[in-house]
Amino acid sequence: MRKVYYLSTCDTCKRIMDELELPSAFIKQDIKTQGITETEVEEMVNLAGDYEALFSKRARLYKERNLKNEELLDEDYKNLILEHYTFLKRPVIIDNDKIFIGNSKKTVEAAKKAIHGS
Repeated sequence: MRKVYYLSTCDTCKRIMDELELPSAFIKQDIKTQGITETEVEEMVNLAGDYEALFSKRARLYKERNLKNEELLDEDYKNLILEHYTFLKRPVIIDNDKIFIGNSKKTVEAAKKAIHGS
C-alpha cells in the first residue's frame, strides 16, 4: 500500500507533499475530513513499532489537557489519536513496508529516497 495521511489545512504537510512529488499510485487521506479508523492506526503502528511514534506532542490539545504531566501508555496514545486527528504526527507516509512519520528534514529526505529511489 502506498498512502499518505495529511492535513489539508497544514502548510507544512502541503509543502512536504509538493516536495515529495508523490506518484499518482499514492492514496491521499486528509485526516480532518476523512478521519482515521482504528484499523488504519493499527496498520501504521505495525510499521512504526509503537503508538508513541505516531503521536504528536506538539498538538494544541496535548498542551491544553496538560498531558505532558501524565504517564501515557500505548493504549492512551492510540485512544487519543483516534479521538482527535491533531494527535497524529503528520504527515504519515506509507510506502509499502516502510513508514515515514512527521516533518523533520531527515524523515522527508528518507521518504523521498524510498519513493523515487534516488
